[in-house]
Amino acid sequence: MDMDNPEKSSFGYTVADITRLFRRVFDRRSSHLGLTRVQWRALSRIERSQGLSQKQLAEDLDVEAIAIGRVIDRLENAGFIERRADPGDRRCWKLFIAPKANEVMADMKMISSLLRDDVLNNIDPQDLAITLRVLATVKDTLNELDREGRPNATRKQAKE
Repeated sequence: MDMDNPEKSSFGYTVADITRLFRRVFDRRSSHLGLTRVQWRALSRIERSQGLSQKQLAEDLDVEAIAIGRVIDRLENAGFIERRADPGDRRCWKLFIAPKANEVMADMKMISSLLRDDVLNNIDPQDLAITLRVLATVKDTLNELDREGRPNATRKQAKE
């Protein structure tokens, strides 16, 4: 491990700061829609995977099951999603986007698209492509480390 390399030691902080600032600006731009960030993330994820279970949604968003249940309750009460019983498992609910959500989803996508444009506007396309490749590699590595850290997985030996 190279603790003397400031670029490596600040990598995680930089990614966390970018994420925090991106979320803050997004929240400010979308506040008039009356949705929290977790509600927007839930709607977005459900839209991409209609019929997703509550359990899978909680895992995908890295949110506790009880907390996602409250988010789902609010979205359902607002008419944005529908819960439907899973025919294969009566204990399980499948989640679907309701027609009422279409307008708010369109607004959120527009806000998201404009924010991405604003953030990436001054970045050279080649630099962005390299950055995205590097981040994809980091993500793949973290996914592998996450899988290795789960029960019944073997850990790779630390590199010297």
